[in-house]
Amino acid sequence: MDRCRCTERRPAARRRGGTKPGTLLKSQIKVRTFADWDDKRPGFEEIDLVQHDGGNPSGFFACTLDMTDVSTGWTEMRAVPTKAQKHVFAALEHVRHDLPFPLLGIDSDNGGEFINDELVRYCERERLTFTRSRAGRKNDNPYVEQKNWSVIRRAIGYGRYDMQHQVNQLNALYAVYRLYVNHFLPVQKLVAKVREGSKVKKVYDDPKTPYQRVLDSPQVSAKAKRTLRVIHAKLDIVEFKRQIDEMIEVLTPTKQW
Repeated sequence: MDRCRCTERRPAARRRGGTKPGTLLKSQIKVRTFADWDDKRPGFEEIDLVQHDGGNPSGFFACTLDMTDVSTGWTEMRAVPTKAQKHVFAALEHVRHDLPFPLLGIDSDNGGEFINDELVRYCERERLTFTRSRAGRKNDNPYVEQKNWSVIRRAIGYGRYDMQHQVNQLNALYAVYRLYVNHFLPVQKLVAKVREGSKVKKVYDDPKTPYQRVLDSPQVSAKAKRTLRVIHAKLDIVEFKRQIDEMIEVLTPTKQW
């Protein structure tokens, strides 16, 4: 069977990812790999776009900007109507102000929605570190890639959202969901890799919520921690879960024919 198949011409591989490379400014943005992170200081974020195309990447469709802090796992989300630079930039500005600590730097993939002159000039003006991953290396962005699935895909799924009212629905959900994720869902962090013969054993720390990790960080100001404690004292996990379930239930993805 293999001998018969090797004589047949194979169709070109279909690219599943939706990242379209932005090449003009790549030489100006430093490459950063997984091993380069100093993850002890909050404020350095990995960012990515999660597409809501329903399996059909043609036309215009909504995306979710996912921003994940490397040190604490704090995650912010914001839906945008398209991948246009102006929408992504506005969403980045919005989620920046929701962070409980100052933004110090961002790291993205090589998509044109991030690798553009507007974002480069913005980071220079705000004195933010701007780095990018290597092309085709998802492991360079492990923190945000993990949240793409565990936080966004598990809640939103893979339906198509391409109308403004659907974007509004997603952002109404994220306004509640972000508090539930950051204040009540514990995460573990990889602290060491131990090689035992041919196998590598991964060692993780004790599970903590992003909220707890922010409070434990000596780099976060006392004022920011007091503000976060006041917010946390008003939260009700049972009520949050009820609201989130109701909002997910009424999400109306576009029907695919």
